[in-house]
Formats: sequence, structure tokens, C-alpha cells
Amino acid sequence: TAPITLSDTMRMASVAKAYSGAAAAALVGDGKLTFDTTIGAVLPDQPSTWSKITLAQLMQHTSGIADFSANKNFQAAVQASPDVAPPPAQLVSYVAADPLLFTPGTKYKYSNTDNILIGLMVAAVTNSTYEAQLSSLVYLPMNLTRTSLPSGVAMPTPYVHAYVVDPPDAPEDVSEPFAAGWAWASGGIVATPTDANTFVRRYVSGATIPASVSKQQFKFRAGHSEPIGPGKNSVGLSVFRYETKCGTVYGHTGNTAGFTQFVASDRAGKHSVVVSVNAQITPNSNPKLFVDLRTIYELGVCAALATA
Repeated sequence: TAPITLSDTMRMASVAKAYSGAAAAALVGDGKLTFDTTIGAVLPDQPSTWSKITLAQLMQHTSGIADFSANKNFQAAVQASPDVAPPPAQLVSYVAADPLLFTPGTKYKYSNTDNILIGLMVAAVTNSTYEAQLSSLVYLPMNLTRTSLPSGVAMPTPYVHAYVVDPPDAPEDVSEPFAAGWAWASGGIVATPTDANTFVRRYVSGATIPASVSKQQFKFRAGHSEPIGPGKNSVGLSVFRYETKCGTVYGHTGNTAGFTQFVASDRAGKHSVVVSVNAQITPNSNPKLFVDLRTIYELGVCAALATA
């Protein structure tokens, strides 16, 4: 197996949620959205029970909307057509009839549906596609040359091969298990380690948006990323705070078939860490190994902040 290089693409999993946050924050800076803009104002065809939920509540996972990826009909649809995903708007339809889990704004509950709706809002207010807006609002201003949101199964080459490891069976390559469109704005982004590092520095520091907008993103409440990151976790608007023994960083984690990710930076965007594993490690799938992984995350933070 060839060694992983900094120019190999990899699936960023739920770190993609930070990219949706970056696009939304850029539109807030441009005056096309506010953090108080509601779903109903931009996406009137969505369920009436969602109409008063705000962009900020979606970004902070306090919407109360059920997670489409946990829906059995969604999971069956992925199994039936792994290579071809439906239009993004269809993803939220799997939970459109579900009651809200709580009154919006009152609790924290991580939900992939939130970020699909953010992507749909970004597309609606720009009369464009989410993918086009990622390019103009995020990739170009941040100089991300090897980052994309594919719709199909194919990974941009060269890419990091991903595996399911279940001894004594031989590792199974799951690099291209299903179309990225099944996760879309909630988890479909692919990027190189170099681009991921550049992104988290510029995103956390607010390098491409007004300081007033970035400041609003950095108001935190109880909540942890999925999977949980190092130290004490709390949640802002499409960004998590990780308070570790070596200092505080901000970023996101993610996991999907064959990948586990952690990207974070100090607030100034000067010191950052990217930890990528080409296997899926979660508290449920391998609790002991995940404890070790969190230790590695914290060691990475300590190394990044050592010269701060």
C-alpha cells in the first residue's frame, strides 16, 4: 500500500458541516442571509412545523428536526441505490412528516438534516446551486484547490484508500462505497490534508468574512461533535470548541465508512491540527480504540499549540 501524502483526497465526512457553515456565514456577510433568517422565509415548500426555525438553530443543531440518516427508509434507499443519490431536497423528505424532537432553540441534538437545509437555503437565496456557491464563497476565497463536493461514488485521484478492518478477515477497501450525494452538505465534501488544514485556519479565524459575523458564530453552548472531539466540547454556529489541557482550539470532527476526521485551529488561524484515519472509529464500533484516538487528537492539539 502506498503511503498517504498531503495531496491525496479523502472523505471529510461531517467536517463538511463546517463548509456549509462557511458558505452560510459568507452570505450573512454579504447581506443575503441573517442568522435569524427562517426556513419558511427561504424554503416555503418545507414542512410548516419547520417554518420558524432559524439559520442559527440549524447551524447549532438546536432545530429539533429529526436526523434523516437514522431513518430506516433512507437507509433502505441507500442500500437499493448506493451509486446514485437523489436530488438533495429529497433527503429531508425522509423526516418531513416527523414531529419536532423539541421546541427549536431549547436543546442541542446533532442532526444531519440541519446541514442539508443549510445547503438548500444557500442555493435558494443565491438562485444557484450549493456546489457553485461552495466554489465562489469558500474554495476560491480560501484558495482551496483540491476540495470538492462530488455527487457520485468516484473519488478525485490520487486519493486515500479507506478500509473496514475486522480481523481475522483481510481489510476491505471501502473507498467508494456510496455516492457522496447521499450525504451532500452534511458529509459529502472531499479534500486533501493540505486543503483541510488551510480551510480550518481560515474558517476559524474568520479570514474571509466580516469580524462581526465570525463573532456571532463563536457563541457556545453545551454540546459535542459527532464523534466527540478532544477535551471539553461545546457548540457554536457550525463550529465546535475543544478545551484541552494544552489550550483551546475550534473545528469539527467527522466519521463515515472508512474515514474518521478531526480538524481544528486556534482562533487566530496560526496553529492547526488535522488528524485523519482511513478507517471508521467510533465510540460504538470500537470504544477502547476510540479512547486512544481522542488521546491522539489531544496530542495533536498540544503539538499544534506548542509554539503558540
